[in-house]
Amino acid sequence: MRLLLIRHGQTPSNRKHLLDTAAPGPGLTPLGQEQAAALPQALAAERIEALYVSTLVRTQLTAAPLAAATGLAPRVRDGLREVAAGELEMRGDEEAAARYLATALAWSAGDTGRGLPGGEDGVTALGRFDAVVAEAAQSGANTVAMVSHGAMIRTWVAARAANVDVAYAAAHPLGNTGVVVLDGSPGEGWRVLQWEGRPLGPEGAGAEDGEGGPAGEALPGADG
Repeated sequence: MRLLLIRHGQTPSNRKHLLDTAAPGPGLTPLGQEQAAALPQALAAERIEALYVSTLVRTQLTAAPLAAATGLAPRVRDGLREVAAGELEMRGDEEAAARYLATALAWSAGDTGRGLPGGEDGVTALGRFDAVVAEAAQSGANTVAMVSHGAMIRTWVAARAANVDVAYAAAHPLGNTGVVVLDGSPGEGWRVLQWEGRPLGPEGAGAEDGEGGPAGEALPGADG
């Protein structure tokens, strides 16, 4: 299965670098709306057969132009929501962002019992995302798009893709509407083909570094 993991468009909280992870969450900024509108053209070469979104409003708004272009009804799944910030919710300081991302990426490295106060642990977060990916694989669709969230995408990919490690995920924040393209299956494993347009080889070495998705800017630390 070809799996497209898409980060949502820009939100007001992204502009303020806030850890805004609770549902329903904010909508999109005018720039975020432009980013969402650019997705159908950016993904025109993909034959998307199923479209999933999280329970947070920003993913559903981001997916709307893509849904209109493909004629697909978005499937709303709680498993695709952002990593819960717990007691760090709505903080925008560097210490909080660093702690949040370090905890999430620790799960990718195997420390899945670690968690944030009032948040979730890695077993729960990775497990809920795994369940949605497994559902999509069982649907028989050859190409699936999932609009999710930056930290969740980076964490899951670093945990599940053979050619992306924690160091790579930590060094490559996803821009708004940035896309990670994978190939594989839950049973056989996953390999990243592209990270925001950068081809990745078997060992995860990017062909070149560059800026993010169709119309986005990478944000430091936690992606939201």
